Amino acid sequence: MAGHSRRRFLGYLLAAPTLAVAVPVGEEFAMPGEASAALPSNPEIADLLDLSDLLNLAAAPTSGLVAVGVQADGTVSFALPRAEVGQGITTAVTMLIAEELDIGMDKVRVTLADARPELLCNQLTGGSNSMHSIYHPVRAAAAIARLALLDAAAGQWGTDASRLTITEGVISGPGGRSAPLGSFAKAAAGTRTKQLSAEPKKRPSLIGTPQSRIDAHDAVTGRKQFTMDLRVPGALPTMVCRGPHINAGVGSVRNLAEVRAMPGVTDIAVISTGVAVRANTTTHCIDAVRALRVDWRGGTVDGETDASVRAELRAITPPMPPPMPGAETIDLEVDFAFASNSALETNCAIADVRPDRAEIWAALKAPIPAHNEIAAKAGLLPTAVRVHVVQGGGSFGRKLFHDAALEATEASKAMGKPVKLMWHRTDDFRHGRVHPMSTSKIRLNHSGENVLSYEQRHMATQLDLGHGFGDAITSMLDKLPVADLTFNQVFFLTTQAMPYDFGITNQTLHEVPLKFHTSSMRNVYSPNVTGAREIAVEMLAKKLGKDSLELRRSFAKEERVRAILDKVAELGEWGKEMPPGTAQGIGIHVEYKSCCAVLVEIDCRPETVHRPVEEEGVTGPRVMRATVAVDVGVPVNPRGLEAQMLGCVNDGIGLVLTESLHMDRGLPLEGSWDNFFYTRQWNTPLDVRVFVMPKTTEEPGGAGELGVAATVGAVACAYGRATGTMPTSFPINHGTLSFEPLPRVPPIPQSPTDGLEHTF
Repeated sequence: MAGHSRRRFLGYLLAAPTLAVAVPVGEEFAMPGEASAALPSNPEIADLLDLSDLLNLAAAPTSGLVAVGVQADGTVSFALPRAEVGQGITTAVTMLIAEELDIGMDKVRVTLADARPELLCNQLTGGSNSMHSIYHPVRAAAAIARLALLDAAAGQWGTDASRLTITEGVISGPGGRSAPLGSFAKAAAGTRTKQLSAEPKKRPSLIGTPQSRIDAHDAVTGRKQFTMDLRVPGALPTMVCRGPHINAGVGSVRNLAEVRAMPGVTDIAVISTGVAVRANTTTHCIDAVRALRVDWRGGTVDGETDASVRAELRAITPPMPPPMPGAETIDLEVDFAFASNSALETNCAIADVRPDRAEIWAALKAPIPAHNEIAAKAGLLPTAVRVHVVQGGGSFGRKLFHDAALEATEASKAMGKPVKLMWHRTDDFRHGRVHPMSTSKIRLNHSGENVLSYEQRHMATQLDLGHGFGDAITSMLDKLPVADLTFNQVFFLTTQAMPYDFGITNQTLHEVPLKFHTSSMRNVYSPNVTGAREIAVEMLAKKLGKDSLELRRSFAKEERVRAILDKVAELGEWGKEMPPGTAQGIGIHVEYKSCCAVLVEIDCRPETVHRPVEEEGVTGPRVMRATVAVDVGVPVNPRGLEAQMLGCVNDGIGLVLTESLHMDRGLPLEGSWDNFFYTRQWNTPLDVRVFVMPKTTEEPGGAGELGVAATVGAVACAYGRATGTMPTSFPINHGTLSFEPLPRVPPIPQSPTDGLEHTF
């Protein structure tokens, strides 16, 4: 909670058979008093209200509808209204509960809550908000549970609760008396709901210490259960035959009877996104999908290519204001291609739809909107639908959408049987969600070393926020100092805090409403916006003859930003001598109540870049070393935070150097991991160091996406310093197509692609 400083937690002991404690948000968020007019008159709203604050505000009315429970066997349960997709949130929540109750982490059972529509905006995982939103409520509930257990023990032992302690799950008192805390769970339970308050643990011993993931052993031994691992009675493998263009519809199926008679095939149904095939095995599904002969109707972006989309972005670019009188300017335009979320787990879901009810299993980060749309798709009342949230194999924004769950619902309803629907990898790349293509235009006015103003116009294909984020922002629009802005623009402005004191600052978003499948990708708008900004800062340093790090440090608004810059400079040996063709680069990013600095070393000498023989067609430099300093306020689990930063660094490297989608006639050409060059072994840093800053505030900020934008800035600037030419189009290898595209729809051959250099 923003500005949280109270010394006691408030919560409710619930009427229940065993001990259950719920904690509503006890403090209202103060809206920024300075922001009273329309947002364009106060363009730095992100300095006043972060997106994470906005999400907490939207969730506040229902934040008391989740509870910590203590069972008679001494275990503690919590149904987490967030998704676990590899970011480690279940481990962090386990730590919070174990901390306040002084029990082993193995005694805490954190499960993922089913979709709960009554939670409204309080079951959304995104915006690196989870830890920020649940840190105090979960600690408070556990602290109040501790108080209730001590009171119950004191009542049974005829002593004062202040004379009792809990250590490693055992309550001890005068005279050597002791008993497991679970033995008091029933006595501590309330017959009616009542309000209580408790003090948090004064000196946390677990929070802030590196802990291994609670699911690590299951993950590496194959015991961890993802959606496709679940055994739902009667649910057979199901796949969808899709068209040659995005959103292409089915006109007719010419060989339906023939394919239905193929070995292993049990059912075929035409659905809104293609032709669904259910079969005894995945292999049978693939064979049947390949055999289908479908006449397709046109899609929604059939004629669009990289070049056409780029032209449309340029066409909507608003004019920059004229240079300030007597000022010098730095003008810059930076392009980013489409990219894929590229989660390891493809889209998948299990559905069992009956005439009177439906049950769905999927990894969902916005399960409430999913629940509502699934009910509508099934033609059922929401109360007749149950949606189970399953742990996901990665997301990076992709699992905010529930496309596979809707397809599975539609297929199961049409077939009258349970289905286990999975997208194959090519569909994931070509028909899945993409990170929008964008162009960022910047004008920086300066007079000598004094920056007078900073203007940034960010143009992008429209980002689909038609999930939980849209609901949360919409619910808050009447309380925010905005006028005539879309919730995409509100999202943009509450995430783009400016870390530099650059005078009059104005950052605006302008989107082309093209009907691509788009989604948030890790760090959403920020990698492109911040990457462009950091290039402009590098250009300013060069023009002024200033050291890049010192210039950033001199303009930094916050002391904590200067601190992370100092730390990466120290650990990364900023300014050391580098051979020609190599260089260091630095980037910073502030968001989610957190800040991050990344320093990289890049080698752009062709003779020193090593890669496997099979990837000889790929050209490009290698980031040899990366140093990260991250400040998240309260680092709950430094080991988990380090893992997040490692992933962010690889994401940022890929966005600058190698990874993108080539759009051609309404479809990405990439159709496999071989085609999509996410950061590979040959361009992963040999040396990565992450320094987690000690506690700097009383609450944790977000971390899951924080390092991507800073890495983009660092790698781009390092590349420019190493080659002598600052890049402005990303990724830098996008103009060369180094693979032969797979067919659009078997057996239709792929025609040549205009405007691209082929190096097969």
